[in-house]
Amino acid sequence: LGLSGPPGAGKSTFIECFGKMLTERKYKVSVLAVDPSSSTSGGSLLGDKTRMTELSRDMNAYIRPSPTRGTLGGVTRTTNEAILLCEGGGYDVVLVETVGVGQSEFAVADMVDMFILLLPPAGGDELQGIKRGIIEMADLVAINKADGDLVVPARRIQAEYVSAMKLLRKRSKVWRPKV
Repeated sequence: LGLSGPPGAGKSTFIECFGKMLTERKYKVSVLAVDPSSSTSGGSLLGDKTRMTELSRDMNAYIRPSPTRGTLGGVTRTTNEAILLCEGGGYDVVLVETVGVGQSEFAVADMVDMFILLLPPAGGDELQGIKRGIIEMADLVAINKADGDLVVPARRIQAEYVSAMKLLRKRSKVWRPKV
């Protein structure tokens, strides 16, 4: 599964919760977290292991933060190979978290079975902020943080994306993207 979305959408929190659910069901989970690179050292600026503390201690989970090192599209030069290594290593589910900085972070869509766009509610003009390119690639749009005072904005955003996705050309004869 590939996951992308704007900063603050809750990608790492979602992955930790989803990953824990999978490991509790006896699946082996690998997380390939792609982070922006430091212009000084070339390493990751914020390793996602620090935000997935429970999952990082789980013996059925593997988390590998990797810096982009200038690669565009939200992944690294070797993300596809890393996915294959994780699959070959016996991991049942491989989650790839992209850098998630905007509208062109969807190179992962061609590497995974399902591409998920994670969005927060109440982020402003959502349809303007997330452009057509990434929406066209999404197999699933998940509105995250949809609780408490954000239930109503989340439902509004859901309705906007359902309407917007009806205007897009189908990528598959058997799957219609869900929101």
